[in-house]
Amino acid sequence: MLYWPDERTLIVSDLHFEKASFFASRGVMLPPYDTAATLDALARLIVLYEPSRVIALGDSFHDSAGGARLSPENRAFLLSLQAGREWIWITGNHDPERIEQIGGEFCENFSRGDVVFRHQPGDGAFEIVGHFHPAARVSVRGRSLRRRCFASSDRKLVLPAFGSLTGGFNIRDVVFSTFMGGDFFAHMLATEQVFSFSAANCLPD
Repeated sequence: MLYWPDERTLIVSDLHFEKASFFASRGVMLPPYDTAATLDALARLIVLYEPSRVIALGDSFHDSAGGARLSPENRAFLLSLQAGREWIWITGNHDPERIEQIGGEFCENFSRGDVVFRHQPGDGAFEIVGHFHPAARVSVRGRSLRRRCFASSDRKLVLPAFGSLTGGFNIRDVVFSTFMGGDFFAHMLATEQVFSFSAANCLPD
């Protein structure tokens, strides 16, 4: 997640609500607690930062029918988190259409000043995007460490997936250099600080 204090804006990406129920409907049984866990984590951030705006950068639901599968308790909790603040749902490839009865505003992208928020990268302006679930592997004191990360260049910032049941895609994959360019960075979160590495110095999986 990212917090923009001057705008009192909290940005999250790739929540993938109801991913477990999607797989369960196809016979792949996963623990059905992913949505509740993701909502709890999001609620803690809202209590901490008290944002006036929340932007979800797409793939908030794992599929377009995910909103209909929300339990009454999770739906009520989600709506309560929106009380008193602007809530922007940016559509993604998993949830390209408006989802009913979950509150908020829906759009393909959202701009604030010179910053464009969207699900997948486009061209031109400085963009904050999701979609790719970036993760980095680095060597620390002789040990290999892999974590979700932010990926940044001079025109792009890619947020890690926030959902509790989402993985990470190694930033050494060619898909990142295709749109980030040759010189970009991974920013890995530790308990109290951020460690930054050149993507070229990160390890493949």
